Amino acid sequence: MLVSDAVGRALARRGPPHVFGLIGSGNFAVTNALVEDGAQFVAARHECGAVSMADAYAQVTGGTGMCSVHQGPGLTNTMTALTEAAKSRTPLVLLAGDTAASAIRSNFRIEQDQLVQSVGAVAERIHGPQTAVADALRALRRARVERRPVVLMLPLDIQAAECPDGGDAAPAEPPKLHPSQPARQAVSAAVEALSRAERPLIIAGRGAREAGAGPLIEELAERLGGLLATSAVVNGLFATNPWALGISGGFASPEAAELIGQADVVLAAGATLNMWTTRHARLLHPRATVIQIDHDPDGIAAHHRVDIALVGDVGESARCILAELAPRALGSGWRSADVGEQIRNGRWQSTPFEDASTEARIDPRALSNALDGLLPAERTLAIDSGHFMGYPAMYLRVPDERAFVFTQAFQAVGLGLASGIGAAVARPDRLTVAALGDGGAFLSLSDFETVARLRLRMLIVVYNDSAYGAEVHHFGPHGHPLDLVQFPETDFAAIGRAVGLHGATVRRVEDLHAVTEWLESGASPGLVLDAKVVPTVVAEWLEEAFRGH
Repeated sequence: MLVSDAVGRALARRGPPHVFGLIGSGNFAVTNALVEDGAQFVAARHECGAVSMADAYAQVTGGTGMCSVHQGPGLTNTMTALTEAAKSRTPLVLLAGDTAASAIRSNFRIEQDQLVQSVGAVAERIHGPQTAVADALRALRRARVERRPVVLMLPLDIQAAECPDGGDAAPAEPPKLHPSQPARQAVSAAVEALSRAERPLIIAGRGAREAGAGPLIEELAERLGGLLATSAVVNGLFATNPWALGISGGFASPEAAELIGQADVVLAAGATLNMWTTRHARLLHPRATVIQIDHDPDGIAAHHRVDIALVGDVGESARCILAELAPRALGSGWRSADVGEQIRNGRWQSTPFEDASTEARIDPRALSNALDGLLPAERTLAIDSGHFMGYPAMYLRVPDERAFVFTQAFQAVGLGLASGIGAAVARPDRLTVAALGDGGAFLSLSDFETVARLRLRMLIVVYNDSAYGAEVHHFGPHGHPLDLVQFPETDFAAIGRAVGLHGATVRRVEDLHAVTEWLESGASPGLVLDAKVVPTVVAEWLEEAFRGH
């Protein structure tokens, strides 16, 4: 058996059931071996999209993503999406062909290890025929344990060599790692602060999602009489809880922001309290006691003042806090009928706005709110980057924390459609909504065909203002010329139909009947919704976004 076959077989047996990628000569053999041993290959039209698909797939499934690309340009094409995955701490294995050590004049030759390390990914490689299978499985384990993308370099000469043992010498599975508990003194300090709280608030982040700690956090909030919120990436974690405020930060409704600012003790459960979650440290009350739980010491107080730190798994930390709180008599917190009504009436869907829609253009808020009422509750929402991105995040509800894919860690435009594809592959039972701006839609145009080819149950909503809206609204008021960031009107519905999808244009809320008809017909193939949005509506969070630049 050749090394390429042995590595493919080992990864197919221990890796995820789906592998995304784009085939070249450098990854042809190993990818075929993966498929022959049961993995399902999902062909993208661009390597960047392939990595975004694997990234979203890992987030939606809670497992590991896998992607396969050619060496040299195949790898360089992945860089933006690989950076996003690295900043999101996504467990992902990227298989990349590599030139042989002796091929010093190869056109494909670059320093691949240095390239991937420069964006925060881990560089691994198969070192020889004798260790190839162990090397590959080590890369898979590192991705899972460290929760980072790992790029496994596959030199062509080693791939083509014979395995001395026929590829059957795969190492045994390492023992399971158990989550870590925080120090007892830290738990006691947190319990003392929480016991004194009159208006406690828990903000959960990615660490809570990955620890599966949602129910424990809700139990803790119930015990304290506290309110709940999330960072953007785990939107939906408390979707059914009546005391949940939604996303903390720039996407918080006015009522939710007011309540967050009144909290006297804030527990950040696996959330780093970055500038987005705290509106550049201005959202939380300046005298609030801040407690942070993070399994990584480097994450403690990395973005915001913290008074009490618990280093440990979010779920284990919540259990320890609950156990120490058990014998204590606590106050009622702030779960009153008045606060409950304020939360219910303060959600974005109930917040009034002055509708700026015209005969030719629809207000993006009206569009998003109407879509929320039309679409089935069982949905996955993937959002690209751009001026529009808060509207779907605010108005389109999701059923749980694995139904929301927010590719904003690198703030790169153009990854949203591929993220939606990865999510749709992961959860074919749910309708996947990919929300894009027109700029991001054009950057990912090639994978419109992927949606059609795979016959995915996807609604692609293009918030089309014929511009790079963030730049228009940021620089326009200061008198700067905008010719470079505004474009002629284009027809995304026609583009969708050209590749085999349905297509519809929306200028008014009434035009959304096309969505209803598509859903009633079975939602296949996918639908491209070209929403001509009012270009003068400025997102509330835009000033916050540019404040950090």
